[in-house]
Amino acid sequence: MTRKIFPIPLAAPVALAPMSGITDLPFRQVVGRFGAGLLVSEMIASGEIVTARPTRRTASQARAEIGDFAATSVQIAGRAPDLMAQAARIAQDQGAPMVDINMGCPAKKVVGGASGSALMRDPDLALRLVDAVVAAVDVPVTLKMRLGWDAELLNAPQIARRAESAGIKMFTIHGRTRAQFYQGAADWRAIKPVVEAVSVPVIANGDITDAISARQALALSGAAGVMVGRGAQGRPWLLAQIAAELYGSQAPEIPSGAALAELVAEHYQMILEFYGPELGLRVARKHLGWYIDAAHGSADLRAILMREKSAERVLAMLPSALSPQRNAA
Repeated sequence: MTRKIFPIPLAAPVALAPMSGITDLPFRQVVGRFGAGLLVSEMIASGEIVTARPTRRTASQARAEIGDFAATSVQIAGRAPDLMAQAARIAQDQGAPMVDINMGCPAKKVVGGASGSALMRDPDLALRLVDAVVAAVDVPVTLKMRLGWDAELLNAPQIARRAESAGIKMFTIHGRTRAQFYQGAADWRAIKPVVEAVSVPVIANGDITDAISARQALALSGAAGVMVGRGAQGRPWLLAQIAAELYGSQAPEIPSGAALAELVAEHYQMILEFYGPELGLRVARKHLGWYIDAAHGSADLRAILMREKSAERVLAMLPSALSPQRNAA
């Protein structure tokens, strides 16, 4: 098999999926510290970033911030070619080495606006967006989509072939249709027709939660790499762990005990600093919950932390909350 070259250098072909409300700059920084091939920002609506006032941090501006991890991509979404082009230029100007177009989000509010995976029902509009974004920036442009709209419209290979001709340098395919949302199991084998349709790299996405599932996804899809989403929640070291087992990179030191509490406390403080104390307290709660769940920590303290409004009390309770519980089965 001919080796397919990634559009920017990657330490390993293991990517962090764009997840709305999750893959903000603080989380990407924590994941990048352990090691990752590629970090992708939250999806950002093109209209929001274009119309946002630059003197005030908005949610969309926060999503687009790059940080210091070299292999970072900013994902944009929309249905208006001119706004998508402007958003891509803004992302490039902010330092993004790569821009990703979202054609995979299944959320009703996104699809209802004819964006995200709704574009798979309108390939001509999708290609106009691709043309506009590719023409607007000098950095590589990539595309993330699903297998199709539903079982009757599995058109990812056809769209990918046209998008490659228009200048797309890499694809990420989630192994479900839009109609499935996140139900059932991702069909990694169904990604293979996309791999065979294009000459650029394809990344397999969906239900990749460890090295075993990553290896299976690669074998069944023939993809050049994998993308990890929900599996990294509460386990920011997971990408580095998968990369070490599949590609021989340095294995991360997985924190536990006091080291885990220190990591979570640092991530918590990064969130508060990034968003401000009021919004930060709310944003941080889901991350605290995932950390505690992954550590099999205290359910009682987890419930308390989800309501706690004092950052000082949260930090004081973290070591106890993260201590594994040994309840009898």
